[in-house]
Amino acid sequence: MRILISNDDGYHAPGIRCLANLLAEEGHTVFVGAPDRERSTTGHCLTLHKPLRAEPVPEHYSPAVSKAWKINGTPCDAAKLAMNMLLDISSLDLAVSGINRGPNLGTDVIYSGTVSAAVESAIRGVPSIAVSLNSFDDLHYETAARFIGRFVASLDLKAFPRHTVMNVNVPAVPYTDLKGVRVTRLGLHRFRDVFEERADLRGQAYFWQTGIVENREQDADTDVFAVSEGYVSLTPIHYDMTRYDFLDTLNTWDLKLA
Repeated sequence: MRILISNDDGYHAPGIRCLANLLAEEGHTVFVGAPDRERSTTGHCLTLHKPLRAEPVPEHYSPAVSKAWKINGTPCDAAKLAMNMLLDISSLDLAVSGINRGPNLGTDVIYSGTVSAAVESAIRGVPSIAVSLNSFDDLHYETAARFIGRFVASLDLKAFPRHTVMNVNVPAVPYTDLKGVRVTRLGLHRFRDVFEERADLRGQAYFWQTGIVENREQDADTDVFAVSEGYVSLTPIHYDMTRYDFLDTLNTWDLKLA
């Protein structure tokens, strides 16, 4: 397959290098188009107020990787520029974003640059995968890469729904310790907002935003639960956020202008 790989942790991150090198060494034609630095939690942000530049960085990857660029933009910028200008989008079979440092479970997908890069590819009609590791400790990227290698090898692209992203979360354990794979829905993975108030050198207040994860998900069919139990979660997601089950009810409301 001809595969475009991006991420939100930057072209130099261990996750993307592990994934790109493995897929290339397994015989796929791999291209990398990734941000020039970490761009985590940028969501679907685009750069419209300054020029974008793509610089080749082949030295950061295995010689088996066909081409690699760092791009001075967001994950979505990187995906869009790679598909529209650096490569022939019609020749791509698949786009993969990751391996992200940390999970993208539940509502994380709204904020995630990793998922947004995959969504951008899906919007353009390229079958897309977002893959994240359930750890921030830079351990076991090879587990996620090996799983994606096997998953890609088994993919039936003709059956892959158009404009769909497969959101994959992998436990941070040795590959042989994975308990299996579960097809899941998005669960409830939320943060309790925490703002720390500080003062700058001139005494002016500013706020440092953090958050505390609050996972109370007990439904076995969710991504949050599956990963917590040691399973790889596969969640098909779509950028169409229409609440279809409410349309008929909404049409019964009195919506007249006067």
